[in-house]
Amino acid sequence: MTGLIDMPWWGYVIYALVATHITIAAVTIYLHRHQAHRALDLHWLPSHFFRFWLWFTTGMVTKEWTAIHRKHHAKCETAEDPHSPQVLGIRKVLWQGTELYRKESHSQETLERYGHGTPDDWMERNVYTRHSVFGVVLLMVFNFALFGFIGVTIWAVQMVWIPFFAAGVINGIGHYWGYRTFQPEDASRNIVPWGILIGGEELHNNHHAYASSARLSNRWYEFDIGWLYIRVLAMLGLAQIKKVAPEIRFDRAKTRVDLATLQAVITHRYQVITAYAQSLRHTCASELHGLKGRVVGVDRATLKRWLHLDATALPASERERRDALKSHSKVLETIYTMRDELAAVWQRSTASKEQLVRQLEDWCLRAEASGIAGLQDFSRRLRCYA
Repeated sequence: MTGLIDMPWWGYVIYALVATHITIAAVTIYLHRHQAHRALDLHWLPSHFFRFWLWFTTGMVTKEWTAIHRKHHAKCETAEDPHSPQVLGIRKVLWQGTELYRKESHSQETLERYGHGTPDDWMERNVYTRHSVFGVVLLMVFNFALFGFIGVTIWAVQMVWIPFFAAGVINGIGHYWGYRTFQPEDASRNIVPWGILIGGEELHNNHHAYASSARLSNRWYEFDIGWLYIRVLAMLGLAQIKKVAPEIRFDRAKTRVDLATLQAVITHRYQVITAYAQSLRHTCASELHGLKGRVVGVDRATLKRWLHLDATALPASERERRDALKSHSKVLETIYTMRDELAAVWQRSTASKEQLVRQLEDWCLRAEASGIAGLQDFSRRLRCYA
């Protein structure tokens, strides 16, 4: 049975791709960046369009999605994280992400604690939330009327698109496989550097490093199509960008640590740790090569991982191995000890700004007196943060 519109096979494919892409755009722009993180403000027109479209194509409730996502950030990679593959396993999150979402959406504690500030107007209370299933039923009728039985097939694709890509791929693979530009305390990964298929959400590590940024791309080779759409909306006066990830600025004339240096180091702490690891990786590899035969069970990948992670984030067995390795090498002891001391600059909340400035200046002096070339170069560069 055919519907009102008859098209060649590729026409149906284009329709399905366009419709699902609009849904992805609604999730990343409206639910994620606007509602959950307040990285931008949306004009009522696109805001309500996205809200209607999500009800029509997914049945998702704004308050539920926002609350669950905020809890994910607050409890990331812990037993309370609604969908961590590090805790629950990659298979469960990838293939059962929708079930995990549905389970958490029934928690009134989650909704009350993390769902504040979401829409609470007449449409939300009486249509979008109360009759959340009606939207997707209406979509099936709409597709069938337009295209006949092939429209029902397109509807089925639309029904699995968000559950698989958002609940499965982003929440699962985005915390399991990919590259890390920054080193936040969680296991987030950038799946690929070109955020097109999932609206820019492929750049998940960038997002966890700067959660309140409306732009998810940070490197010249990264592309965030969601950011492109936001820029277009802003040019049309339909969006106001509130925050983007800050860029590191350098003052090459600086020779001492000051308050601006401290503030820049704290703001860019994930980039600082990444730069530290990159500066010292060759030194660590060379030192490990010299210890060959004396130290068992440690390879270059392990050394690199230890450079990126705080000692407190390591399992007890790994902390013991790291301590044992430090006892074999004065160079590695210095590198890992100073890595922990550098991280303590932004982890100590009781110290005053003046105390932290002095602490960071002392750290730089000791780094430059260490005799380790990579550490000395890193310290000199750190002083130039402005």
